[in-house]
Amino acid sequence: MKTRHVLIGGAGGFIGGHLTRYLLEQGSVQIRAIDIKPMDEWYQCHDGVENIEDDLRLKDVCHDACHGIDEVYNLAADMGGMGFIENNKALCMLSVLINTHMLMAARDAGVGRFLYASSACVYNADKQTSEEVVPLREEDAYPAMPEDGYGWEKLFSERMCRHFREDHGIATRIPRFHNVYGPDGTWEGGREKAPAAICRKVIDAKLSGRHEIEIWGDGKQTRSFMYIDDCLYGIDAIMRSNIEEPINLGSSELVTINGLVDLVEEIAGIKLKRCYNLDAPKGVNGRNSDNTFIQERLQWEPSIRLRDGMKKTYDWILEQYLAKHGASESSTAVPALAPSASDR
Repeated sequence: MKTRHVLIGGAGGFIGGHLTRYLLEQGSVQIRAIDIKPMDEWYQCHDGVENIEDDLRLKDVCHDACHGIDEVYNLAADMGGMGFIENNKALCMLSVLINTHMLMAARDAGVGRFLYASSACVYNADKQTSEEVVPLREEDAYPAMPEDGYGWEKLFSERMCRHFREDHGIATRIPRFHNVYGPDGTWEGGREKAPAAICRKVIDAKLSGRHEIEIWGDGKQTRSFMYIDDCLYGIDAIMRSNIEEPINLGSSELVTINGLVDLVEEIAGIKLKRCYNLDAPKGVNGRNSDNTFIQERLQWEPSIRLRDGMKKTYDWILEQYLAKHGASESSTAVPALAPSASDR
C-alpha cells in the first residue's frame, strides 16, 4: 500500500489528537501534525509524527505545512462552547484566515484531498427555535442565517472549499459536526462544551458536598451529541468517499439538557438541586441531525449510545479532576469551582 502523506491542522486539539492516533493505527501513513498551542498543551502528542507548533493563520506557515502533502485534514479553528463563541465572535471569524490560506497552500502544493471540519452552527436559526426540533437536513443551511460569528465563518469556508474544488480541482470534503464529545478534550477553563461541562459540574458538586448544579437556560434545550469514535470513523469514510457536498456528521439521538444532567447524575450516583441561569448563553432552542443523506451515501450513521459515551467521558474527567485537586472520589473536601464561561 502506498504511503499517504497527511497534514492535520489543529492536531493539538480534541478531535485532531484523536484523528492523529486513528490514522496512525491504520498504518501506511506519514503525518505532519500542527497546532498553535505549545506542545505541552496538546491533548495528545504522538510518537512517529512530525509535530509542529505554529500558526496556521499565516500564509507562509500554511505553504510550508502543505509541502509534500497528499491529504489535508483542516480541524484548526478558534472555538469553544456556547459561552465562548457568543462572547468571542470576532475571534471566531478570524479562523477564516486558516482555511483560506490552507486552501491556497493546498492548491499550490498539488494536494489531492482536503477535508474541512464544518459545524451544525451553519444552520438557519429560524429552523431551530423550538425544542420540538425537526432534524436538520443539509439543505437547511440556506437561506443563510447561521450562528453569528462562528457559524458565518464556517458557512463562508464551506463555500471557499466548493469554489476551490470547482476552479482548481481539489477534492474537498465537508463534514458538518454535531456536538462531538469524549475523553482527552477540554473539560474546564471556558472552552468546554456541554457534555464535559456537565460532567465536571456534577463531579465538583459531588466531591465538594455542595449538592447543586447551575444549568444555563431552562434545561429544555434539545441537542444530539456524537461520541468521538463515531466522529473518527465518519471523517475517514467521508474523506474516502466521492461526496462533494457538505454532509451532516452527528448522532440523531436527541436529548434535553435536563436529560443530559439526569444521565450524568445516574452515572455519578447522585441527585443534585438544579439552579437555572436564564440569563446565560444557551444557544438555539433545538438542534438535531437528519442522517438521511449519510445513510444513503455511506450506508452508515453514528450509533454509539449517549449513555455509553458519557460513561467513558465522565470516568476520564473524574480522573483528571482527582489528579488536579489531589482528592479521592469518596472525599467531600474539594472546594467548589466557579462555573466557567462555556457551561450550557
